Amino acid sequence: MTTTKRFLVEAAARNNAEWCAVMSRTHGVRGTFGREAWTAAVRTPPYYPDAVTLAPESDAAGLLARIDAEAPGASVKDSFADLDLTPAGFRVLCDARWIHRPAGAPAGAPELAWDVVRAPGALRAWALAWDGGAGDADLFRPELLDDPATFVLAGRTADGRVTAGAVASRSERVLGISNVFASDGGAAAAWPGVLHTAHRLFPGLPVVGYEHGEDLAAAVRHGFEAIGPLRIWLRS
Repeated sequence: MTTTKRFLVEAAARNNAEWCAVMSRTHGVRGTFGREAWTAAVRTPPYYPDAVTLAPESDAAGLLARIDAEAPGASVKDSFADLDLTPAGFRVLCDARWIHRPAGAPAGAPELAWDVVRAPGALRAWALAWDGGAGDADLFRPELLDDPATFVLAGRTADGRVTAGAVASRSERVLGISNVFASDGGAAAAWPGVLHTAHRLFPGLPVVGYEHGEDLAAAVRHGFEAIGPLRIWLRS
């Protein structure tokens, strides 16, 4: 990995940990940032890890000592895919890639009208569209709107319905994008609007995130580069 990619991966990992910390706080869980990792001593919200490593070759034993690693459901985002948590009863849930797109406007114009969600009712409509009937819309709570570094982006049809969206998390050096969705066409259909909105809000910030599978391929088609591996571990 080149020095530039190493810097970008570290910036993306930090940004993602900050987003996980924000989401956890809205559920009453407060984590701790250390030199090697962000960790939460109690279980975080669904789909969010109990730890995110911030530096390569983190101390696995020390990391697991700071989370509830014994109970099923414990999870770790191994930001550099260099830990072995198998001896502690964890298995690999998925492998993914950090992605990076330089600052700059994307080509073409989005079909939907995009804005930043400002009110609890609008957030609820966004969450229901994101959830698609799976029963997890309550994950996104109104307290999320109070965080100054978090921007919930909504793509709306002419009649005002939310049919696409994402979450943008601003940090010092990068803008992290997560939870990209579109009701029709999946993440690939959402990226033009997400990137246009990100550029309008923060024109000087490069965009980072992580994806895998078809969503990774879609991100690459929209100007992203895969810059490094990450791995998510789960204790069954």
